[in-house]
Amino acid sequence: MGAIELVLIRHGESAGNVAATAAHRSGAEVIDIGLRDADVPLSDAGVQQGEALGRWLAGLPEHERPEAVWCSPYLRARQTAELTGLQDMRLDERLRDRELGILDLLTSAGVDARFPDEAQRRNWLGKFSYRPPGGESWADVALRLRSVLRDIDDENDGKRVAVVCHDAVIMLIRYICEQLSEAELLDIASSTSVRNASITRLMRPEGKGRWALESFNAVDHLESGGAPVTEHAGDDNHVHPR
Repeated sequence: MGAIELVLIRHGESAGNVAATAAHRSGAEVIDIGLRDADVPLSDAGVQQGEALGRWLAGLPEHERPEAVWCSPYLRARQTAELTGLQDMRLDERLRDRELGILDLLTSAGVDARFPDEAQRRNWLGKFSYRPPGGESWADVALRLRSVLRDIDDENDGKRVAVVCHDAVIMLIRYICEQLSEAELLDIASSTSVRNASITRLMRPEGKGRWALESFNAVDHLESGGAPVTEHAGDDNHVHPR
């Protein structure tokens, strides 16, 4: 047997989410944040979301609460996990966000203006296959996630496991666990963005085989807990190959 439930939690709204959305809306080429991606903290709204998430988890019956917590080492994910009150958090670098290489901190306008050849390649290949120089494709991220999911299974036999991470990581865990095709994954990604501090649950009562999606992108706990619901879609114009 392996784990029987995965509770996938996207980090709360971050200062980077706010800066990126503002940059896209203004047509700026560069996202003005001044921090490494790993060091970007939660916004005030993100803190409220983490606290609301913690209250919701504390209110669950004991037999429904996660028994283990695996977390991205990035600050915004760690802060979210800490605010929930989940204990014995394990940091794992394989749960980090996708690395963007030379395109880091650039908006779509910035990529088009500064790296037009890369913009064309990105359009042609689509999000799953396009790897920016020095960065990762979604396929690359899936490769590292396969190994961490194997370790989660090996160390959490018959347990419910919370995974605090990032939007692309949640999408790709779904891709692996539900055995989706590239086209199915990209259809989801092009129509739905993973909301901050949302919960996605995958179930597998026997602890083996294909996972079943129980819920996706749920934010009822935020609405009932008085926290804002935020949605930062990022760059959704370059999902499918074309």
